[in-house]
Amino acid sequence: MILTAAAQDPAETRIRQLMQTQLECWNRGDIEGFMGTYWKSDSLLFIGKKGLTYGWQATLDNYKKAYPGKEGMGQLAFDLLEFKKLAGDAYFVVGKWKLTRTIGNLDGHFSIVLRRIGGEWKIVADHSS
Repeated sequence: MILTAAAQDPAETRIRQLMQTQLECWNRGDIEGFMGTYWKSDSLLFIGKKGLTYGWQATLDNYKKAYPGKEGMGQLAFDLLEFKKLAGDAYFVVGKWKLTRTIGNLDGHFSIVLRRIGGEWKIVADHSS
């Protein structure tokens, strides 16, 4: 078996682990844990259907309002479609998300920008629709 350069890239492997951590946190109802993968900064940028949100706390507050309780959160799944290295400490990732819920399923696409900050990969910008 021949491994591709992308499969050997330790940054991509770590980012995939970060996305897995997001899923695990979300699926057990842990929004704060899910948000642990984001840059804890007032400069964090989230773009959703209601427009732009700046800041980690404002993004957390929006998630809590939009997805109250375990029933609202449901079960999240990702399909990671694209990984683009922008620089040694920056990646652009595109994927699909699906939320399976008893109150109605949701799905869409996302694009995120991640940076290595203090030795850890963090989401610094998220556009989810």
